[in-house]
Amino acid sequence: MKKLTLPLLLFLFSLTLPVYAQTARVKVIHNSPDLAAEEVDVYLNGGILLDNFAFRTATQFIDAPAGTPITLVVAPGTSSSADDDLYTLTTTLTANETYIIVANGIVSTTGYSPLQPFELTVFSGARENASETDAVDMLVMHGSPDAPTVDVVETSVPVGTIINDISYPEFGDEYLELIPGDYTIDITDASGTTVVASYLAPLQSLELEGQALTVLASGFLNPAANSDGPAFGLWAVTGDGEELIELPLANQTARVKVIHNAADLAAQEVDVYLNGEILIDNFAFRTATPFIDAPAGQEISIDIAPGDSESASESLYNLTTTLEADESYILIANGIISQEGYEPNQEFDLYVYAMAREEANEDGNTDILVFHGATDAPTVDVVAQGAGTIVDNIAYGDFNGYLELATDDYVLDVTTADGNTVVASYQAPLELLELEGEALTVLASGFLNPGANSDGPEFGLWVVTGDGEELIELPAATLNNTNFERNELVIYPNPASSTITINTPFATTVNYSIYDVSGRNIITSSTTNDVDVSGLQNGMYMLQLNANGIQSQHKIVIKK
Repeated sequence: MKKLTLPLLLFLFSLTLPVYAQTARVKVIHNSPDLAAEEVDVYLNGGILLDNFAFRTATQFIDAPAGTPITLVVAPGTSSSADDDLYTLTTTLTANETYIIVANGIVSTTGYSPLQPFELTVFSGARENASETDAVDMLVMHGSPDAPTVDVVETSVPVGTIINDISYPEFGDEYLELIPGDYTIDITDASGTTVVASYLAPLQSLELEGQALTVLASGFLNPAANSDGPAFGLWAVTGDGEELIELPLANQTARVKVIHNAADLAAQEVDVYLNGEILIDNFAFRTATPFIDAPAGQEISIDIAPGDSESASESLYNLTTTLEADESYILIANGIISQEGYEPNQEFDLYVYAMAREEANEDGNTDILVFHGATDAPTVDVVAQGAGTIVDNIAYGDFNGYLELATDDYVLDVTTADGNTVVASYQAPLELLELEGEALTVLASGFLNPGANSDGPEFGLWVVTGDGEELIELPAATLNNTNFERNELVIYPNPASSTITINTPFATTVNYSIYDVSGRNIITSSTTNDVDVSGLQNGMYMLQLNANGIQSQHKIVIKK
């Protein structure tokens, strides 16, 4: 016999209704977690009603014969007729009544514990819609074969225990008539003292006002003892729905690191709101958060507002998203908020990278994630001198997946996409800075042409570690002093071990200060030529010079 599609079957079934003087309304839900019943066929009075009816799906409410005995047969999804039955239910439906019928239990003879027999569990007095248009009506069914008797407790309002001592395969006594809201539901043992699991029931967020829901405990608490079948969860279906919706676990989290790389001067400091509450106050350009826990498995709203904002209502930008539980993310604020003064005017956005790392995958390596965040920079390559191209054709707004590099000291050339022109060269002293085992994010930041961008910050490569909050500028790769014209200030060698020489044509004495990466002043003195750095530890420092009133700053690296 050739099988027909579900819509056509229901249409053909409806054509038979005039034969019956009376009808009832019926919704069928497949909740049997036995892998042997992953798809079943359902026959009504010997004729096919549902073909290849899948686990965790449902029918809409349909008309069925009432006032006369009917026979429902459940057979394997590969069945040819009702003679291949796994289960048979003969019953008489009441005219004008509304029913929910749930297929539940185990058809296999081994591999499941406890071996709860397959059956169709029937609830009469079902609802297709909420009893009040401004309410959500919820019917609960315990359909987990290996779960004990439980209570259902609402903890966010809190309402308290809403269903007491429900056992497999029972329905709750009646519908819960709820005000549309976002609830937290605990499944506890019958004593109410042990929480088995907590779930979100976001009735308001899912816009379920006026709906009647059936919420089922589904799957196995212990899949390993049940042929590695589907795991326990709460699943919901609306009156007119056919797909079951999994309710997310409560208190799920993801790991998130936020980096401020928007070079627009109007966004020099911003406030970040999470779900309307302040998350980061006065978040400064070229700073970052450490990795923090954020809600997962539910929709969240992130707003970016001016640094002097009073609330999320002043939002300049909103991102509404759902994070995956136990995933790690890097979010980079980038682009232009201002309407004019920047060319090109790349729109402000939050760029999201999933599968972020808080540390390197392997000891001995430094893992580097590269992000192109310079709004006026073209598509570029990144070439490690002596190692070749490590990032190919990265365009504005793009991430390049993690590079797993041996912890060494590199010189990086940023070149045009064809590789023919070096835009700039930078030192990446991974070994010197003792970054073994770290996961870094390296950002192209600022403007190649500040003059066309409101004299904003200049282009550079900046790096932040997994637990770091301050972005560290990679120093430009220093040329030998013979490469400089004699009328230019020259600082060499860099890196240095004991002495740095300063040559300047416009002063005999230079006042200088040296700061570490945290901004702490280490040395302040003056010199006519040489600076003694023998007392400094390996690392990166800022050398600030004042020669005849002319000030300049230079990144220096100490390596012994």
